[in-house]
Amino acid sequence: MANFVSFFSRDKTFRPSKKNIPEGTMRYDLHKRANASLHSGLDLKSVVRLPPGEELNDWIAVHVVDFFNRINVIYGVVCEFCSEETCPTMSGGPKYEYHWCDGVNYKKPTPLPAPTYIEHLMEWIEQQINNEDLFPVTVGISFPKNYISSVKKIMTRLFRVFVHVYIHHFDKLVTIGAEPHINTCYKHFYYFVSEFNLVDKKELEPLKQLTGTLCH
Repeated sequence: MANFVSFFSRDKTFRPSKKNIPEGTMRYDLHKRANASLHSGLDLKSVVRLPPGEELNDWIAVHVVDFFNRINVIYGVVCEFCSEETCPTMSGGPKYEYHWCDGVNYKKPTPLPAPTYIEHLMEWIEQQINNEDLFPVTVGISFPKNYISSVKKIMTRLFRVFVHVYIHHFDKLVTIGAEPHINTCYKHFYYFVSEFNLVDKKELEPLKQLTGTLCH
């Protein structure tokens, strides 16, 4: 597990900066506890469960930020092999293709090359996480009514990065020795979104076989 920790603390990310949870806040303490449990080698299925006495929305917020940072690192590992030429569509094999829509610059679902799609995706998620109306950082400020629906959209889009990386760049992960770290991160992500029903089952279909192998 120590290698897993060092792998995800590396500076090489797809986007230049990671999102950090402010130190000295209750959510930072929760973040440290969550990471301590993860690194202790405990069963990942039990690690994701809401600790007694903790607030569900805070627990979810901490994990959204952590998964955003980790998946940023994962794509950073393979992004030099993912170009408009090699990956002209954001796909997960021949059956699945994702179109980008953010309601602002892309008002209708638009096919994009995978690296462009993922760049927009990471930028969009960063904006959501930094929006204190959606992810309040001040104690006593309530989460908005659309919080869980927004989190579901974030986690669904992050899952698509796993889909693309596993299906189109898995050989590169194996070559550079990153496979076990990515597998551990994927299992953690899968157990978390399953525990709190944050990604629709039909969205999980592209990696159904992998999930059956890793998450039995």
